[in-house]
Amino acid sequence: MSESVAQSHQSDPAKRARLRWRARRGLLENDLILTRFLDAHEEVMTDDEVDAFSRLMELSDNTLMDLLMAKKQPDIEIDFPHVRALLVRLQQA
Repeated sequence: MSESVAQSHQSDPAKRARLRWRARRGLLENDLILTRFLDAHEEVMTDDEVDAFSRLMELSDNTLMDLLMAKKQPDIEIDFPHVRALLVRLQQA
């Protein structure tokens, strides 16, 4: 097994549990969207998607809600193609 596979999200149950824990949010709406998305897609998320999800989890609840509701665009600090792609998927959840 290569080192990159050993460090991937899918091969590490602790990383998967941590991601789900971070998805628990103060705003119920965020919590519902994120939980629904993880329930449907968490087992097949790529490492890029996990990275994008983790970057979004660093945001405040209100900023995250604005992004999920497409009321605003990502700030430059998280404006990456893989973050934008995940946001589109989350907006459809």
